[in-house]
Amino acid sequence: MSRTVVPQQVVRLITAFAVATVVFVVARQAFTAETFGELGHYRAAAIDSIVAREIKYAGSQQCAICHGPTYERRLQGRHNGLTCEVCHGPAASHVASPVEIKPSAPRDRAFCPVCHSYSAARPTGFPQIDPVAHNPLVPCIACHDPHAPEPPSIPEECSACHGNIARQKAVSRHAALPCTTCHEAPEAHKVSPRSVRPTKPTESSFCGTCHAQGPSEGLQIPQIDLSTHGQGYLCWQCHYAHHPSSGDQ
Repeated sequence: MSRTVVPQQVVRLITAFAVATVVFVVARQAFTAETFGELGHYRAAAIDSIVAREIKYAGSQQCAICHGPTYERRLQGRHNGLTCEVCHGPAASHVASPVEIKPSAPRDRAFCPVCHSYSAARPTGFPQIDPVAHNPLVPCIACHDPHAPEPPSIPEECSACHGNIARQKAVSRHAALPCTTCHEAPEAHKVSPRSVRPTKPTESSFCGTCHAQGPSEGLQIPQIDLSTHGQGYLCWQCHYAHHPSSGDQ
């Protein structure tokens, strides 16, 4: 009878897997906490560790007991999604000794821009400012009530909320056009930007009021034949309206 010979590389592979399995079992046994798995897929003793930690946060409900009017004003304002301790810090010690220990009250101009300085990553419509240009050196709380932070006057410029778009348009061929040339923005949009939206053009003929052949000759405005140019497509499927560089340049 012929005897089957296991190739040497297979033997080495099996040996390596066996050694790795043993190492894994030994390591798991050595590094797994004693109470792991007793109450689920975590260390049961972690509960005792957490309970033993000093309590630092009190919760906004505790603030409402003594600061009811301010608490209600916050709930009715644009900061209703923030808890008191987001701005005032942990308050458990203040609740325990309200006279001796006072919570922090940020008055530094650098505090509010942590959330409200301009960032392209923030959602459109979120109030953003340029801390250098926006009322320089004036504390934010001089104009805005932090518990109900309505602006002292409704922003007249679209860039107050649409900073990213405004910066793009400022260096584009549409820089001289007011936003209202293409968008109708009701006054209510300035107060409730998410519930009241501005209009947007829906037909290529809108762009044709400036870019169709004929109406704007001699003004150095790009001209196209709407009957043949980009048939089947809307203008903004090829050209970004806020920075409409020609696709063939």
